[in-house]
Amino acid sequence: PESALPRDQGWAWMVLVAAVVLQGLTLGFPSCIGVFFTDLQHEFQATNSETSWFPSIMVAVLHAGPLCSILVKRFGCRFAVMVGGLLSSVGMVSSSFCKSLSQLYLTAGLITGLGSCFSFQAGVTALGYYFVRWRTLANALASTGVSIGLTLWPLLSQYLLDEMGWRNTFLIFGGILLNCCVCGAVMRPVKSALGSLLQFPSPGEESGRRITCFQALQKYLAFDIFCQNKGYQIYTIGVTWMMMGFVLPHVYLVPYAIQNGVEERRAALLISIIGFINIFIRPLTGLLSGQTIFTGRRIYLYSLAVLLCGLSNFICVISAEFSMLIFYCVILSIAMSGIGALTFQVLMDVVEMDRFSSALGLFTILESITLLIGPPLTGLLVDITSDFRYVFYTSSFFLISASLFMVLSFCALEKKNKLKDTSKVPPDKSAIYNETPNEPQSESQPTPAVVLHASNADHRTVLSYSRPRDTNSHGNQL
Repeated sequence: PESALPRDQGWAWMVLVAAVVLQGLTLGFPSCIGVFFTDLQHEFQATNSETSWFPSIMVAVLHAGPLCSILVKRFGCRFAVMVGGLLSSVGMVSSSFCKSLSQLYLTAGLITGLGSCFSFQAGVTALGYYFVRWRTLANALASTGVSIGLTLWPLLSQYLLDEMGWRNTFLIFGGILLNCCVCGAVMRPVKSALGSLLQFPSPGEESGRRITCFQALQKYLAFDIFCQNKGYQIYTIGVTWMMMGFVLPHVYLVPYAIQNGVEERRAALLISIIGFINIFIRPLTGLLSGQTIFTGRRIYLYSLAVLLCGLSNFICVISAEFSMLIFYCVILSIAMSGIGALTFQVLMDVVEMDRFSSALGLFTILESITLLIGPPLTGLLVDITSDFRYVFYTSSFFLISASLFMVLSFCALEKKNKLKDTSKVPPDKSAIYNETPNEPQSESQPTPAVVLHASNADHRTVLSYSRPRDTNSHGNQL
């Protein structure tokens, strides 16, 4: 329904500013943890593997999408953002008093990670209410907050760490993350033309329906799609495997540079360089992949970016001089921009839009598992060998193998589908990778909390919270 309040103007731009700040505070925050890695290791007399569990837990919980979907569906976006900000703040303040790493896992890892998850995903959802015509532009501008966070958090962290130590720094971070609540307060609910709040579910619908365990899994974790859609199956396995190595440079690059004689301030600057380049390259990558010539071929662009990311790690192995590390960060940032811009676009290509929300739920859950176990296992390898170069060897192995797996698998799948006699063109581009016929969604099926609206006019897609419509829209960019 059309909104009774004006969209794409006025207060909507304040909501966009709040969304930019939210993404910088939440998604950009884990990038600074590597700055504290050595200090935490010395403070608690811990191994590399034990210390790396802290950022691993935070990043893994940050990607726990279905939890936020449930909270948004029940209480709305503003409430979810503000609760997330409160949890993030409480987690970091509590972590400043921790006496052991296990306590740090619970406070800064679990509590702060969960709060960041609520604030980030609910903020993106709320942005969809305030923009219709300029929704794609708004979403692209909001994503620059991640790159800004990647740039500023490491610099601020190193300055505060030098001045007052990691405990007082975490205490200050708790106050900074509390600004997520301010951003949430800006995101007031939008009223429909009938005067109802779009961000809240109908109480009658909730009270009159019992959701069984199987229905909940079907709603938020689409196992049926994983079993039937070969394209989704290949892509999910490939990305899940890739994430084992993707996050490793972010965790271990600063400790690796410090171990090789780079000054701590200059080592923290390396992560900021990655974020700064992302500010400019990520939007360009999104625009390039949105061209019609790449329609149906984005999986190969994505695999190329993953391959480049894996090959770039060998630069660190060749030399650990600061100039070479800067060159490494430039190449890595370009590859990361491609991965960040294409991850969800490719997912839209292989999954029907009316099932995207549930497919995304399973996708993020599996992704978070490998994000959780990747750094600690690699840290264990470093503890055994006492050589940080194995971090980059391991990262390259997972990235390059994932890239080759996805390219070869999709090539084989496309050749197999071309051999089949088809009587008509598939109505949805996702049918190219789906060996089973698309079935219309049942009206009795539970409505996903977060879905994607697509615009055929500009071929772009933005995450928003609403009921799915019975249409086969095509989106190219999240």
